[in-house]
Amino acid sequence: MPFFSIIQSAVKFRRSMATLSSIKTGISLWCPQFSNLDCRKSSGINPRSFSRRNYVVSASSFANENREFVIVGGGNAAGYAARTFVEHGMADGKLCIVSKEAYAPYERPALTKGYLFPLDKKPARLPGFHTCVGSGGERQTPDWYKEKGIEMIYEDPVTAIDADKQTLTTNSGKLLKYGALMIATGCTASRFPEKIGGNLQGVHYIRDVADADSLVSSLAKAQKVVVVGGGYIGMEVAAAAVGWNLDTTVIFPETHLLPRLFTPSLAQNYEQLYQDNGVKFIKGASITTLEAGPDGHVTGVKLENGSTIEADLVVIGIGAKPAVGPFDKAVNLNTTVGGIEVDGLFRSNRPGIFAIGDVAAFPLKMYNRISRVEHVDHARGSAQHCVKALLTAHTHTYDYLPYFYSRVFEYEGSSRKVWWQFFGDNVGEAIQIGNFDPKIATFWLDSGKLKGVLLESGTPEEFQLLPKLARSQPSIDKVKLQSAASVEEALEIAKASL
Repeated sequence: MPFFSIIQSAVKFRRSMATLSSIKTGISLWCPQFSNLDCRKSSGINPRSFSRRNYVVSASSFANENREFVIVGGGNAAGYAARTFVEHGMADGKLCIVSKEAYAPYERPALTKGYLFPLDKKPARLPGFHTCVGSGGERQTPDWYKEKGIEMIYEDPVTAIDADKQTLTTNSGKLLKYGALMIATGCTASRFPEKIGGNLQGVHYIRDVADADSLVSSLAKAQKVVVVGGGYIGMEVAAAAVGWNLDTTVIFPETHLLPRLFTPSLAQNYEQLYQDNGVKFIKGASITTLEAGPDGHVTGVKLENGSTIEADLVVIGIGAKPAVGPFDKAVNLNTTVGGIEVDGLFRSNRPGIFAIGDVAAFPLKMYNRISRVEHVDHARGSAQHCVKALLTAHTHTYDYLPYFYSRVFEYEGSSRKVWWQFFGDNVGEAIQIGNFDPKIATFWLDSGKLKGVLLESGTPEEFQLLPKLARSQPSIDKVKLQSAASVEEALEIAKASL
């Protein structure tokens, strides 16, 4: 029984959906306006007869295996999506979240920051960092989901999908029929192959609470730590190891830390800070094997040059891969950036299936390119945007401003707490201002326009200025900026350009 006014307003949507309790078939969602029009043509329906947000709805009791809305994944995106469903009055008895983890959604960045603090320095623990406390929202504990009428299925990952029948199968054999499916599976850690020691005892990867618990247990017993990778994970884990007073070495193949963002000059400042804290760096190195003792526990990292770095704990932080299985045959994947290809409302090419967070390959509107962003800020924003588009007449394209940050050395007793933020695009010429004592800023100019800006140790007001600058992309006098005597003066010059 189709009806076409279901999303004229949230109130009308709720009333319409309430009538479904007495009808007995399924619900499907139409996805017009996507770049791939096959879904419209194959339906036999004239696409012009549909507005951007019309639904084709057949009825359902949504009893037993039937759910109106299903989110697969238990990370940040799922938690923020749940909150948005609640805000629109569409969660109670309608929303189901299926997670492979044993915990309600939480703010994942805590795992490589506060969670790894030494046990005597007030480490972060659940329920302290459940979503949505990271953005100042209510803490969504397991009880919160119960109170809101949201069905939570823990430790039971989805293993199969039948997109034609709109059903999911979980590892335990549960069959879930969905009306709208939101894929929020995030990423999995890239691993070393087993044949070179990637699965040895004492070798750790970190993506979830179980990983973090295992790592904390090992840190408490370790003496010599090797961190493989010079990106976010590597820098944050190494800083935590310093707090445990451990012999710490960071190994990576590039010439400096965080090469995807830091300039060589900027990286040099951070490297010096880590070295002042006792961290050793081995740059431009390739690893051949992880070596083990008779008991199967890691004992060292062997490099291509033949040398071996002793270690009784190794943490691998070499990136992550989008967790697209078991959906890889049901939706289009982007072969360039990875992940599930979606439009500006996070709709896949398959009607009724959406993807959000790390797993989504979406149009980055302001830079006119397809991107996949592994960051908590995007997980939050994409979830909220997708749910609002699904439940209301909201149709404007997601317009994300890339944002990255890191916080390290924040435990009690640290000689210096480090917090930097970056907004925009690191393209063009980089202009560095300041001496890292404590402030430093880097501005990226391209054709005279400001494209991106990074600031270390800024004030709240200065940090609030950064996204305004990056989104506006103002024209800036390069010579005047270069002549700034301080970070504060440089920021004033940039602010005046607005």
